[in-house]
Amino acid sequence: DVLPSPEGPVPSVSITEIRQYLRAQGIPFHDGYSCLHTPSLFTDGREDQPPAATASTPYTLFIDKTTGSFLCTATLAEGTWQDFQANVELRHRGVPSASSEEPEEDMRRAHEDARCIWDRALPLWELLDEEETSKTKAMFGISLVSDATLKRFGVRYLRTAKSLVFPWFSTRDATLKGLKLIRVEKKGDVISYVEETLPRFDCYRNLFGLPLISRRDTELVLTGWELDALALHQATGVASLALPRGATCLPPALLPYLEQFKRITLWLGEDLRSWEAAKLFARKLSLKRCSLVRPGNLQPRPLEALNQGLNLTKILRAALPASHKSIVSFRQLREEVFGELVNTEQVAGVKWARFPELNKLLKGHRRGELTVFTGPTGSGKTTFISEYALDLCMQGVCTLWGSFEINNVRLAKIMLTQFAGRRLEDQLELYDEWADRFEDLPLYFMTFHGQQNIKTVIDTMQHAVYMYDITHVVVDNLQFMMGHEHLSVDR
Repeated sequence: DVLPSPEGPVPSVSITEIRQYLRAQGIPFHDGYSCLHTPSLFTDGREDQPPAATASTPYTLFIDKTTGSFLCTATLAEGTWQDFQANVELRHRGVPSASSEEPEEDMRRAHEDARCIWDRALPLWELLDEEETSKTKAMFGISLVSDATLKRFGVRYLRTAKSLVFPWFSTRDATLKGLKLIRVEKKGDVISYVEETLPRFDCYRNLFGLPLISRRDTELVLTGWELDALALHQATGVASLALPRGATCLPPALLPYLEQFKRITLWLGEDLRSWEAAKLFARKLSLKRCSLVRPGNLQPRPLEALNQGLNLTKILRAALPASHKSIVSFRQLREEVFGELVNTEQVAGVKWARFPELNKLLKGHRRGELTVFTGPTGSGKTTFISEYALDLCMQGVCTLWGSFEINNVRLAKIMLTQFAGRRLEDQLELYDEWADRFEDLPLYFMTFHGQQNIKTVIDTMQHAVYMYDITHVVVDNLQFMMGHEHLSVDR
C-alpha cells in the first residue's frame, strides 16, 4: 500500500477545524470517543439544505477525530475530510450527494468468489455424521464450543480445503461481503493456523460478530481471533467481536462501529505482543473506556481459557483500566514486573528467524528503540536491512519503509526475491503466486525520493502509525533524507 505521495500530501486537519467547519455549516454533531457523530449527508431525500437535527434523526455519519475521514454506516459512503467538505458544498447547490460508489472490479470479483465458497461450505453443525463434526471440532480445538454458538455466528466448514469459514456480512443490507478461511497445519508436534481472506488482506475489514450486536449493547470484548469470540460469547454471554487481523492492527475505518460502547475490554491473546497491541489500540479507542486483560498463565486467550475450564467472567472482571494515572506505586506495577520476569524472552523483542547472530547482539526488535547500521557505500546495507525488515514483517510486525536512495520498485524487487528465495526472472510463471503472498505482508512504502523536508517525512510517519499501526520504521538512508546543506546542524 502506498502512502500519500509527496507532491500532494493529504492536508492534515485538526479536530478544532473540523468542529468550526461543522458549526459554520449548521451541521449538528456530538462528540464520541474516536469520532464526531453527525446526521448523514447521504440518507435523506431533501438535498437543498444541510441535514437538520430532529429528535428522531439518527447520527449515522462518523468523522475520525485524528484524520477527518468519514464513514456513513447507513449507506457505507466513505471518504476523506476534503470529500466531506465537497459533499456539503454540492448540497448547498442542490446537487445530490454521491452515495457509496460501485465496488471496483477486484472487489466485485472477490465478492463473487466469496459467494461461491460460502455456497459450497456446509454449516459446521450439520456435517454428514456426528463423528465428522466432532473430529473437525477437535482439529480446531473447539470441541467445547456448542452447536448453538456456531449456528449463532454462522460458522461453516469447507471440506475440500479442510477450512473453517467465517462470513463477513454488510451491516447495511446483510449481503455477504467477504470470508475468512482458517485451516490447521501440523509440523511435527507444532500446530499452526493458516488464514486466508476474500477480499485480500488490505480490503478485508470485518468485525466478526458485528451483525449480532444490538443497539442497546454498551459493553464489548474485542478479541484477536474469531474462535476466541465464539468461546467468549458462549462462556460469558457478553457482546464480543474479533478484529480482522488479530493483534497486527486496528484499521481506523472500523472505529465508527465501536462508538456505541461505553466500555471495551481488549483480550487479544496470550503473549506480550498482544499486550503491546492492546495498549496501542486502547489509545485509538480512547483510554478512558478501555480495559485490558493482561496475558499470564491463568489468563490465556479466551478459547484456551474455555478449554482449561477457567472462569472467563472472572478474568474479564479483573481486566486493568487502560488509563493509568500519572503516578503509580510499586503495588500497581507488581504484576507487570512479574510478567516481565516470567517472559524474559518475549520482553527482549521479536526474534529474527534468519539471523541467530543478530539475536545475540540485539536480542530482538523492540518498539521505541533506534538502531543505526553503518558501513561504506556498496557494502550491502540496503540488501541486509531489506532482509532484516522482511524477516520481522513475515512475523506480523507492521513495517514502513522510507527509501530515499533507491526507488520503491527496485526495493520491492529485492525484497520479493529475498521473500521467494529464488531468481524470479528465470521463473516468471511463478511471479503471480509469490507476488500474491508478498502482497499479504503488513508492509508499506513511503513515496519520497532523494532529499526531503524532515517535517513532511515525520508527518507521513505519524499518519502511517495511526492508519496502519506501524511498529517498525526503516529509513534508508539518513544522509539522503537530510540533504547535504544540513551538515552543520546537530542531527
